[in-house]
Parts: sequence; structure tokens; C-alpha cells
Amino acid sequence: MLDNLSINKRAAILSIVMLVVGLLIWEAAIPAQKAVGELTEYERLTGGGAQKAGVPPPSQVIAKAWEELSNPFYDAGPNDKGIGIQIGYSIYRVLTGYFLAALVAIPLGFLIGMSQIAYKAFNPFIQVLRPISPLAWMPLALFIIQDSEASAIFVIFVCSIWPMLLNTAFGVAGVRKDWVNVARTHELGPLKTAFTVILPAAAPTIVTGMRISIGIAWLVIVAAEMLVGGTGIGYYVWNEWNNLDLTSVIFSILMIGVVGMLLDSAFGVLQRAVAYAE
Repeated sequence: MLDNLSINKRAAILSIVMLVVGLLIWEAAIPAQKAVGELTEYERLTGGGAQKAGVPPPSQVIAKAWEELSNPFYDAGPNDKGIGIQIGYSIYRVLTGYFLAALVAIPLGFLIGMSQIAYKAFNPFIQVLRPISPLAWMPLALFIIQDSEASAIFVIFVCSIWPMLLNTAFGVAGVRKDWVNVARTHELGPLKTAFTVILPAAAPTIVTGMRISIGIAWLVIVAAEMLVGGTGIGYYVWNEWNNLDLTSVIFSILMIGVVGMLLDSAFGVLQRAVAYAE
């Protein structure tokens, strides 16, 4: 029966089976919490009868997900916002820093890819700055900018710029010289050559760099928001950890993964759309 199904359908069935088996094992591995008996007055005052925090079973996580996703945009104060609002803040910061990085990285990558002099001039700076962890810039950004929101966006800018810059330069430098020579034969100017010949040929490599950058940006914003606090999915995770609410922590971790998958899938669609056939 399965032999008649396509590879995608068989892979989907296998994924569902692995998910169900994994959830059942997880559920069975978590011991049931014992009911708390009658407490003495001293235990009530000191909290001695409270249940210890532990890893919740998936049934509790699913119930929490249903509760949160049924009203994701509620706003009950600075420290009590729905998961949709928290994710919205994070996506705003990621996209702002990301597109600012693209405005710098792609034109600069074109310049580096088209000019050996520019490549040799910029390469030492790139090699020194690229390995620096984006979060290492956070204290300096907070001191200079003196705004946590702008500092988080700056960190996203820093982590997003390098994959786009390097992939753009690599893609532009890899365009066949024959095509550029034909453009020169037809007396096309440098700007027209860049847009009509080089950009279409380098677009798949450029979008690959953009896809890598958005994944890194989404990784970094979670850590950045844990440091600066206030709002965002990273702050949500840290705040729930401080409350020892591991059910909410696991739920938020899963939401981070889902949003990251959606962002990557969107760039996957774009990558297929710009595929270049010689």
C-alpha cells in the first residue's frame, strides 16, 4: 500500500509516526505528580508543601499551547502579554535589522565581487569582524545607543550582514566572464550590466546568503531579548523560567522553532523562484 504513495507522502507518514512515538515515550517517562496532602500551618507559611518544579509531560504542553493560542494577542500589562504580541515584537526587530543589513551588504557585495581592488581592501576588515559573536556587541551598543530596542536591532544588523555580504560577493565574482564581455560588446554601461546580466546570474547565491542570514538573525534575537528584557519571545522564555513555569518555557521553545521554520520556508520559496538556468 505504501509503495503506491509518493516519496513526500511516505516521508510525511514517517514523520507523524516518529512524532507520535516520541510524544508517547515522553509522556510515559514523566512520573505523575503526587497530590499534596493536608498541610500544617508552618508548611503553608513557608511553601513547604508546594510541588517541586519538573519537566512537564507533553499533555500539559499541548494544553498550554491551546490556552495561549486561543487568545495570542491579549495585553494585560507590561509583564503579561500574549504569545502573538511577543513574537510580533521579535519579528519586527529581526526584519528591521535584517533589511538594514541587506541595504548595506548587497551593494557592498556587488562592489567586492566586481573589483579585485575592493576585495583586497575590504577583506582584512571582514576577516577580523566576521568571527566576533553578535552578542559581544551588545554592551557597547547599549552604552552608545542607550536604547535596548535599537541595540537589539543593531545586533541583528551585525549578525545578518556577513552571510549576505560574502554570498553576494561570491555570486557576483562567479558570473561567467563571457556574459560580461557580451554585455560590453553591446556597449551596456556598468549599472545596466549589473542589473541585466550579473544580478540574475548571481541571484540564487545571493538569496542563499539571505536565507542563512534570516536563520542566524532569528537565533540571535532570542538571546538578545533575554539580555535586554521588556518584550519579545526571548524575554518571554526568560520570564517564564524565572517563574519556574517549565510548561510555558517548552511551549515558547516550540513556537521559536515553528516561526524559524516559517521564515526559512519563505526564503526557500524565494530561492526556487530566482533559480537561474544557463
